[in-house]
Amino acid sequence: MKKVALITGISGQDGSYLANFLLKKNYKIIGTDRRSSRDDQWRLRYFGIENKIIIEDMDLAEITQMIRVFNKYKIDEVYNLAAQSFVTNSFSNPITTCDITGIGCLRLLEVIRNLKYKLKFYQASSSEMFGNVLETPQNEKTFFNPKSPYAISKIFSHFMCKNYREAYKMFIVSGICFNHESPLRGEEFVTRKITSSLAKIEHGHIQYFELGNIFSKRDWGFAGDYVEGMWKSLQVKKPTDYIFSTNITKSIKEFIDESVKYLSFKTYWSFKRGKMELYKKGVNKPIIRINTKYYRPAEVNQLIGNNKKAKKILNWQPKVNFKELIRMMMVEDLKRLKKTTNH
Repeated sequence: MKKVALITGISGQDGSYLANFLLKKNYKIIGTDRRSSRDDQWRLRYFGIENKIIIEDMDLAEITQMIRVFNKYKIDEVYNLAAQSFVTNSFSNPITTCDITGIGCLRLLEVIRNLKYKLKFYQASSSEMFGNVLETPQNEKTFFNPKSPYAISKIFSHFMCKNYREAYKMFIVSGICFNHESPLRGEEFVTRKITSSLAKIEHGHIQYFELGNIFSKRDWGFAGDYVEGMWKSLQVKKPTDYIFSTNITKSIKEFIDESVKYLSFKTYWSFKRGKMELYKKGVNKPIIRINTKYYRPAEVNQLIGNNKKAKKILNWQPKVNFKELIRMMMVEDLKRLKKTTNH
């Protein structure tokens, strides 16, 4: 019998990588999305797996939809990856963020608790929960100091999972994932904004783009590595929480410096009017401008994880390093733009 996995938010970066990974493990995949996301399956098409997955409409705001899906299938593993996951948007839409990212997880837990069968549940927690960090590097016991509605809602979900695991003896794992990127990252996230915008400049589609605080530091890994950790965390006997990270931190500026190596022209940084700007050599106009409107109302300056527990218990560690990750993203974005330019 094939194992059956339900993946919420399957059309997102992590959902697509996880679905592709589990299909290779011979799983039957039930993917859920809000109805409004149903046409946005370009990531599944990227892997050529859009017809190998059963897609169900299920909104984390609608408990009746959840009950219908869980009554329809006998599910072995649930991966809750759906969320309002863009941190900046969580400031302008805090109620929606907390309802979907926070209460949405609780709705799922309640439905699962009342099932007549047992299953395993993975919750996508986030390094953003650490906020302005109280300890470096951060591990599973580090106190949370959140700086956004997104992070606060993720903490709610995280502790609800812990509560249901202990109170009801449910098999629940929370994976605290540090930033993980890929060629399938959405362009609203800074890493993909950088690689896709630089590719557009390379092909003459735009002249410049704007960023916020380029000195923020993050622990950046590859999404393909992290979904393997998610799966491994549900294959062990005892449920617990894990940090998934590379244990290395790099600034956004360092990400840019590595990305521009794949362009046909040279660049240099210039410090003017109190701002760093990136210029194309031989041209007196910047290709990257700093705009304070992209600064978060409460900034998180540095995150770096300690994956010792995941390495010890799950035998998990990231395979793709910082430079290789950027190479993958730049090569793919340049290839995409070349295709559209030629057409």
